Amino acid sequence: MSIGHAMDFFTNLKLSGQRAKIAEKVLKEIGDRLKFLVNVGLNYLTLSRSAETLSGGEAQRIRLASQIGAGLVGVMYVLDEPSIGLHQRDNERLLGTLIHLRNLGNTVIVVEHDEDAIRAADHVIDIGPGAGVHGGEVVAEGPLEAIMAVPESLTGQYMSGKRKIEVPKQRVPANPEKVLKLTGARGNNLKDVTLTLPVGLFTCITGVSGSGKSTLINDTLFPIAQRQLNGATIAEPAPYRDIQGLEHFDKVIDIDQSPIGRTPRSNPATYTGVFTPVRELFAGVPESRSRGYTPGRFSFNVRGGRCEACQGDGVIKVEMHFLPDIYVPCDQCKGKRYNRETLEIKYKGKTIHEVLDMTIEEAREFFDAVPALARKLQTLMDVGLTYIRLGQSATTLSGGEASA
Repeated sequence: MSIGHAMDFFTNLKLSGQRAKIAEKVLKEIGDRLKFLVNVGLNYLTLSRSAETLSGGEAQRIRLASQIGAGLVGVMYVLDEPSIGLHQRDNERLLGTLIHLRNLGNTVIVVEHDEDAIRAADHVIDIGPGAGVHGGEVVAEGPLEAIMAVPESLTGQYMSGKRKIEVPKQRVPANPEKVLKLTGARGNNLKDVTLTLPVGLFTCITGVSGSGKSTLINDTLFPIAQRQLNGATIAEPAPYRDIQGLEHFDKVIDIDQSPIGRTPRSNPATYTGVFTPVRELFAGVPESRSRGYTPGRFSFNVRGGRCEACQGDGVIKVEMHFLPDIYVPCDQCKGKRYNRETLEIKYKGKTIHEVLDMTIEEAREFFDAVPALARKLQTLMDVGLTYIRLGQSATTLSGGEASA
């Protein structure tokens, strides 16, 4: 039973006599707790839902609901993007809950991009002006009106309407002969849904939280396409009747927010394929050729050029047993990943470590004369990742950065 249905059930439950007297306090407690969960937009979750299947936002909102139920006063609450994945209707409920927490006498600190959350805040702190090395400063703070009055604040400019995301003046028309049609989708709460998607267009699937968007796309359409286009046999799609139009596609790719790697050795350079041509460039300099170095010398995945003390990680993992593991810089290479001989090789005055320590923006300029690298680096810049470093550990990237 979903939380919303459970709330309706207990609200409409009628008991009489001794039963009503015994259950009065228990029913009130159950009703209050279910109401808290509904108010933070979790009415669609089933009561038996496994905690490990919850999204980060759902888990955070459950914790928030439990705090409201506790009725604590004088507490500082810190929330990281609680509105993520919420429909505007549910977002309004969430903000009402946060304001209720404040009214109890607590301090609520929210890290957010959401416009409604910014407008609802009593005090706004805008950090920037840019991202990464271009940020790190408090650009403006105070009531929203004060933020909007600061020209250097990008947030203020968008909130005041001086800047805005332009709506396309012309839409690309759909080709009625090229469509993808999924019929009879019945996963979870879907009611024999027929989905018709135009091929070659930008399509947005929207609706209130828990309406079935993820079930329809992630649990039904994607596994079907993965099986028929990619030959995968892992995911079993949710129940459906038929699908037509997959012949218009070569393959399907799921771009989610899972980490691009789980070790410090994984980084944007290795994941995007930039690192291979970089290693080839270093192997091609005269000093490398005279020493007989190949591109493998500049890999931190194999022996030879890497620091063996940390095996090319640049850090040493310290197991904390009952606490999360921590990473400390390697004493031998000082976090540079390579041994001394490898770091003696330079391309345009830079060592392989110095190249990996460049931001995407710096690397794009540095490799401007190398088309194969410049194209890939420009793509990373186009999705707003100018500030991350080529060799930045994948474990330090946010979900959004990994997705991009």
